[in-house]
Amino acid sequence: MSLDQAETRFAEIVFPEQANHYGTLFGGTALNLMSKAAAIAAARRAGGSVVMARSDRVDFHMPVAVGQLVELVARVERVGRSSMTVSVEVVAETLGKKDRKVAMRGSFEMVAVDENGRPLAIAPPNAE
Repeated sequence: MSLDQAETRFAEIVFPEQANHYGTLFGGTALNLMSKAAAIAAARRAGGSVVMARSDRVDFHMPVAVGQLVELVARVERVGRSSMTVSVEVVAETLGKKDRKVAMRGSFEMVAVDENGRPLAIAPPNAE
């Protein structure tokens, strides 16, 4: 599988300093993790630097408690001239149990940029 079709995945355990006063993952921290996953997926596809142009929609389906694992899965869904739409899914899991559930989903618009921060055309898949 090439990077053009690959998913970007990473996991993290929710620690107390990432939680709100309810003992669940703070929304701002969740958005930070999701935007990082989107940026990595987009940069891999673009083959270089990217910036976020917009977070289109983020849905919070369920809270994630301190001590739970979150797995982030980012996929480039659309590629334009210099922009990409990246979907990010956050799956919550209690280690040792088989209770994986989608906690959040979001969509992010990312733009490939050159060293001056100007939009840069994205090469077609498998272009060398």
